[in-house]
Amino acid sequence: MDAVRVALLREVLAGTEWPRAARAFGGTLRTAVQRGPGPLLLVGTDAYEPWHLAAHLDDEAAWSGVPELSPTLLRFRVPPGAPPHLAVGLRRLAAAGRGETVLLVAPDRPGAGILERVHDARRSGATVLALSASAESQSFDGVAHDVLSLPSPDAPALSLDVLQHLVSSAAGEATAPRRPPFRDPLSRLADHLSTPPPRW
Repeated sequence: MDAVRVALLREVLAGTEWPRAARAFGGTLRTAVQRGPGPLLLVGTDAYEPWHLAAHLDDEAAWSGVPELSPTLLRFRVPPGAPPHLAVGLRRLAAAGRGETVLLVAPDRPGAGILERVHDARRSGATVLALSASAESQSFDGVAHDVLSLPSPDAPALSLDVLQHLVSSAAGEATAPRRPPFRDPLSRLADHLSTPPPRW
């Protein structure tokens, strides 16, 4: 999704908490990945791999000049012959520690197994953030340092997919070089059209 469509989404959601909340969460994500030398570890649930967010964060890393936003996707099941960047399993989560950031994306309440692994990463010093479509945000109490959670009755057009667009865009925008306000969306659109497809 390009900058123009993200701007339209923000207009549709104007008057709700979501544009501000996504910008705040994106800023937290940006600060976390820039603070430490470790990578951004992106993990989903047993039934959901956040491919879409991985691709958008990879784009934002390139457009904003902040390579730390490019995530390592952690997978529950790695198929034989997967390319190296898609062959990182959950063992990597067990090795997460200080200076690394873990972003958990859950379309529903995550299972106890993944929460335990993520909590272990936090105890080892990793910064843990969570995006969730579950109303039960208390599932992340003591696990995540910051949680952005759905649903909300005042934003019926909002879904986890839309929220991921808003967050990834906010993380990149907050780090983009300052330019005149009308040039930024157009230059990002031009970059998008001239950039090779993401590796995802």
